[in-house]
Amino acid sequence: MVGKYKVITLCGSTKFKDQFIQKNEDLTLKGNIVLTVGAFGHGDNKGNTVISEDMKEMLDDIHKRKIDMSDEIFVINVGGYIGSSTSSEIEYAIKTGKKVNYLE
Repeated sequence: MVGKYKVITLCGSTKFKDQFIQKNEDLTLKGNIVLTVGAFGHGDNKGNTVISEDMKEMLDDIHKRKIDMSDEIFVINVGGYIGSSTSSEIEYAIKTGKKVNYLE
């Protein structure tokens, strides 16, 4: 099974941490390289890290650079939810010719 691996970036609200972890594992075990979010900023950081607006802007930009490195993105859209940051990532992926897949 050694060969060329597709690179997939996971996108979606960080409030769906469990689904990010599960989809990361699923796609990795299918032979993909998976890039995911750098931090789960929606209340799951146990108070260790406060994500400022400047940090959020940086993290959003880093995530778009991950999309640049990817063959496609996979959107974690539990219950059909897609927030503004994820919408921006989907638009960016489409604009740069990336395939877009959705959980739901």
